[in-house]
Amino acid sequence: MTRQAGGAGRAGRVTDTQQAAPRPPVTVRPGGEPQPPATKPEPARADAPPSAPPCEPAEADTEQASPPARLPSAPLHTLPLPSASSLPSATAPAAPEPAAAPEPLTPAQAFDALYAFCAPALVRQAYLLCGRRALARESVERAFQAAWQRWPEVAVDRDPAGWVRATAHEYALSPWHRFRPRYRHPEPPPADASDRALLDVLLALPAPARRTLLLYDGVGLDLPETAAETEASTPATAGRLLRARESVAERLPELADPAALHRRLAELASAERLRAAEPPAVRTGGEQRARFWTRAATAFTVAIIGATALTLYTAPTRYEAPVPPGEAVRGVPPRAAPGTLSDAELRLRAKLRSGTGHGPQRMRPEPR
Repeated sequence: MTRQAGGAGRAGRVTDTQQAAPRPPVTVRPGGEPQPPATKPEPARADAPPSAPPCEPAEADTEQASPPARLPSAPLHTLPLPSASSLPSATAPAAPEPAAAPEPLTPAQAFDALYAFCAPALVRQAYLLCGRRALARESVERAFQAAWQRWPEVAVDRDPAGWVRATAHEYALSPWHRFRPRYRHPEPPPADASDRALLDVLLALPAPARRTLLLYDGVGLDLPETAAETEASTPATAGRLLRARESVAERLPELADPAALHRRLAELASAERLRAAEPPAVRTGGEQRARFWTRAATAFTVAIIGATALTLYTAPTRYEAPVPPGEAVRGVPPRAAPGTLSDAELRLRAKLRSGTGHGPQRMRPEPR
């Protein structure tokens, strides 16, 4: 009992370094007995110190080795033993789980995000271009409806906001709005006198110069970007910008500084309470408009095909000579109702009756 307790004590004094050392795999024979791994003898080093005498040799010699554990019979293979580095540690912090990749946005969600980001500013810009609140809102809605119809193209564009902005500006500056009944009468001007003066100066500028001034001094684009968006050369855009600034400075000298002009444009755009429609309403309106024009085009095509088929069915297949116009017959006495015979007619009748059977031109049947 003392010898076994001493063995257990020695086993309990094994250091952590010895436990952490990786152990070689054990090979199992078909009989079920483990075979110790083969080790290569290490060459003795000349400078190595002499080995210490073994501790308690008597006890080590007299102790009986416990029988090896019986393992289940299995084919010949190697069972690797786990090392200390592979075992979980209670003190080691858990590895952080990788963050899940965000789900991609649907086309409707991406469109709504673009609309929420760009629509409020675009409504104010369109108001500075056309001077009408309803037309500014309509311009932005039409621009986003066009973007929704071409969403596969707009979604991969390098600047979707610029695509929508250019479409909204072009619609707001279209000259055909003046012929629409709802836009024939001017809207109420801004309440502030300085805002009215600035808006009048902007609306007095030509449409290309007004748009160039808004993009450069209002939005903050540089000259090449402004030229690309207005589809003009850089020198032409610079000339439009200079002439527009001169016109504004001539009527409003306090806005000769570009910084002051930029500030006043922002104040004028923010003074009006312009609100854009909700994104679902814009998408629904665009889809309804697309369906309407699709049905109208289909109906027009069907009408053209029907008219063509009717023309081919009813058209003459050969030449028919025209009928000449008739002439009126003259000298015909008018028809009169029968009456009593005159004396001349009575004599003529008697003569005809008396000469029926005696003349050479008459034949009278003879009874047999």
